[in-house]
This record gives sequence, C-alpha cells and structure tokens, in this order.
Amino acid sequence: MLLALAQWLAQDVRFFNVFNYITLRTLLAAMTALLICFAAGPGVIRWLAAKKIGQAVRTDGPQTHLVKTGTPTMGGVMILIAIGVTTLLWADLSNKYVWTVLIVTLGYGIVGWYDDWKKVVYRDPKGLSAKWKYFWQSVLGLGAALFLAYSATTGAQTELIVPFFKSVAYPLGIVGFIVLTYFVIVGTSNAVNLTDGLDGLAIMPTVMIAAAFVVFAYVTGHSVLAKYLLIPYVPGAGELCILLGAIAGAGLGFLWFNAYPAEVFMGDVGALSLGAALGTVAVILRQEIVLLIMGGVFVVETLSVMLQVGYFKYTKKRFGEGRRILRMAPLHHHFEQTGWKETQVVVRFWIITIMLVLVGLASLKLR
Repeated sequence: MLLALAQWLAQDVRFFNVFNYITLRTLLAAMTALLICFAAGPGVIRWLAAKKIGQAVRTDGPQTHLVKTGTPTMGGVMILIAIGVTTLLWADLSNKYVWTVLIVTLGYGIVGWYDDWKKVVYRDPKGLSAKWKYFWQSVLGLGAALFLAYSATTGAQTELIVPFFKSVAYPLGIVGFIVLTYFVIVGTSNAVNLTDGLDGLAIMPTVMIAAAFVVFAYVTGHSVLAKYLLIPYVPGAGELCILLGAIAGAGLGFLWFNAYPAEVFMGDVGALSLGAALGTVAVILRQEIVLLIMGGVFVVETLSVMLQVGYFKYTKKRFGEGRRILRMAPLHHHFEQTGWKETQVVVRFWIITIMLVLVGLASLKLR
C-alpha cells in the first residue's frame, strides 16, 4: 500500500523513487514489524491473561516446566499480525510469490490457532488430533506446491539445486517438484513446532534463517547477481525480501517477551506458520538443501523424536517393553534431563544455528 502511494507521489516528487529499492523496503519492513510487536505485545499478553488463555503443560514432560502452567500462549498471533500488516504496507502486492508465502503462512496460522484453542478451552495439552492437523497441513502444502509447479516459467524453477557445486542440479519434473515442495513445507512447519519447547528456542533460529534468506532472495531475483553466483534466476523472487524482513523483525519483537522467563509463548499458531513460511520461501528460491543446513537444529530435533518413537515401538514389540535412546525427546528435553539449564540449552542451540547459517550463506560463493 505504501509502495503504491510512494510510486504515485514519485511522479511529481523524485525523492519517493527511493522506495522502489528492495533493500530500503526490507529494512523498513523489519523495523515496522518490530515496532508493531513492541506496541501490541503488552496489550496482547494482558488480553490473553484476562481470557485465561494459558499454556497447559504436559505432565510427562520435564518437571521444571510445571511452573510455566498458565503462562499466556497463542502469542504467535502478534507475529502474524505484524507480518501481515507489514507485508501489505511495504511489499509489491502484484507479486505472486509474496501472496503465496503470505497465504500459506496465515493458513498454517489458522490451523495452529485452532490447535491452541482446543488446548486452552479443553485444557488438553494434546490439542487438535494429529490426523486432522496433518490433513489441513497437507491441503495447504499441496495447494502451494501445485500453484508453484504450474506457474513456473523456466526449467530451473523446478530443479533441485545442490549447493557448493557449480552445475549439479537434478530436474524434478512437475510431479517430483510437487512431492518435494509438499514435504519441505509440511516438514519444516512441524520441525519448528517440535523445537518450540523452551523459551526463545524456536524463534531466534527462525529469525536468523529468515535474515539469511533475505540475501538469497535478493540475489535470486537479480538476473546479474544470479548469473554471477551460478544460482537459478527467479523473476520476482527479490520481493520476498520484504516479507522475510517482516518475519525477522516480528520474531525479534516477539523474542522481547518470549525471552527467559517467558511472558508469553507463541504456541502452534506461531510455530506452524513460521515453519511453513520458511519452507515455502526455500522452495521458491530453490534452496531446499540450504534450508536443511541452516535449519539443522530443527532437523535434529525432529529426528530425535522420530528415532525415540520408532525405537520405543520396535523394542516394545521385540522385547515386550519399550526402551528409549534419549532420556526424553525432543532433544532439548534430553539435555535438560542431563543437567543443562534451560537457558544453556537455548543459547547453545542459538550458537549452533549461527554457525549453520554462516555455512548456508557460504554456499553462495563456494562453488
């Protein structure tokens, strides 16, 4: 909206042409989303507390987490509001990729909101059944995959790019691209949700990855830079910088209230939507493997749950009693059980994410 206004004013006042620069609008989007969260945060937290929308802590989790019972949850709503408003203000609303990511993000947010609502109303920590949650995630993921597959204008937009190699790319075809896109979006969404178990643990890696993807989006949408760096050129992808800047700004604003000891949790409404947003962006930019690298914490957390559940079921069937690989899953709870403090787990996982993000960024040049 503000971009359209600036372009109209630029017809008479040349100064307003500066708002055509993606870099400036990305910075403004990050600041706008940050300020929206700062401004809305206290009010949202008070409203959630007044409505008794508090976290229901699972009794089979770490006992130290029982003190968090009743802490306002569904704080991810403020993140979605900040992202939505900021994107509408600063992005080019004629860009199909902006709308694709925004719709997927808000769609997963609605699924997460209903899941959180069931947890709050019925005081059931399990929330929406896994079957229905997965169904609606699949509908949204497949919808995005189909749209991106059939709107692709070049073969490079449906190839699997292998980072750190100059010319290693595998043509996926329409079916392969749809399958990959579906798993990336749904998988990333659930991975972020599984990681969101400690104060600030999921939001900061999300901010770091979103900030790194700003660089990828800018060069991918720039024909000269894309050719120079030997990555696919995707016309219009640069506009995703604004949405990614909004995610980073909103995430930092939310972290202000989510830092230990958390005043609010983002809940599934935030975790599912942010994960889906990162997955969709990675697919558009053709950087799925880079997302796997930079989101290594999310990947390991997910694998820890899969291995724990699989091994428990296998040993129960084989030996009559279930056995565990870890003391508790996901992985962050295992480290808590070994004696690490919550803040130690969180900060150390942040440090790991910083290193992985740097490796991902290095893939732009190391080819």
